[in-house]
Amino acid sequence: MNLHEPADDVRTPRAQAGSSPQHLLTTLLGEYLDSAEADLPSTAVIAMLGEFGVSESSARAALSRLVKRGLIAVRGNRRPPVYHLTPQAIAKHRSRMQHFLNFGSHPASWTGEWLLASFSLPSSGQASRHALRRSLSALGFVGLYDSVWIRPGSDAAPVREAQRALLRHVEGARWSVLHARFDEETGPHGPAAAYDLTALASAYASFVARYAQLRAAARNGEVDGARALVARTSAMDSWRKFADVDPDLPAHLLPQPWPRPEARETFLDIHTMLGSLAQARLVEVMTPHWPQASSWITHFRASRNPSRPAPIGGRPPVG
Repeated sequence: MNLHEPADDVRTPRAQAGSSPQHLLTTLLGEYLDSAEADLPSTAVIAMLGEFGVSESSARAALSRLVKRGLIAVRGNRRPPVYHLTPQAIAKHRSRMQHFLNFGSHPASWTGEWLLASFSLPSSGQASRHALRRSLSALGFVGLYDSVWIRPGSDAAPVREAQRALLRHVEGARWSVLHARFDEETGPHGPAAAYDLTALASAYASFVARYAQLRAAARNGEVDGARALVARTSAMDSWRKFADVDPDLPAHLLPQPWPRPEARETFLDIHTMLGSLAQARLVEVMTPHWPQASSWITHFRASRNPSRPAPIGGRPPVG
């Protein structure tokens, strides 16, 4: 389990240890721009990334890469260039934001069901073996044994398709997907032993410690707009990694006390209390290059109401 490389859609820039301009731009657009109708001048993007110390050349390179990935598109032939988010990107961002903001809000329902993916490859299939392991990791599986990988749940379609796509051309390869229940879930040979829960707990505790001072400052109204924008983005980028790597195991398989609830409360406090400040700062920075910025820039807020788990737009765009 690697807390610095969460699984993600292959067309979306992957999170890195330390945000690249491309990853940072994806995060900012997903958090603060929720419409494919907005005309986004390149100069405004450069100014936005400049708040994070990104140079103009790096900002332009990030824009170019996101165009190639289909997350943004050029609008017409204007100079300087004007971009817009694609509808596919909007749908992806909304889904991901909901996932990040709702993660850890309530215990996952537990049926005791696990998926097992097993495979056997000849020695000539080493490249396919590595590719399959990467694919299984991206689907939330971990290695129980060398060629037996597991994850909680019952939806076998994604892993079945991944195995077929990667192994069907490998001569002598065999593979299976099984639905299983463990007689002994919690022992040293049970499924929980496949996860490095000690490292995950330590990472949660480090998150709480890292952002404790910022959380207190936000509660006391001591954070200005410039700091709010950068700090809120940092907290979001750190939290989203957990939503990708935490297997969300039931409580009886977790060490106690489990630090995720405190980490989530830390994140929610920072994300909620600094949202309006960060939005206002972004409008301030981008307006000289984009006079319509205040009509389009928004922000997401997580709901603490279990009956309304979806993220709420901070300020709906107007035409």
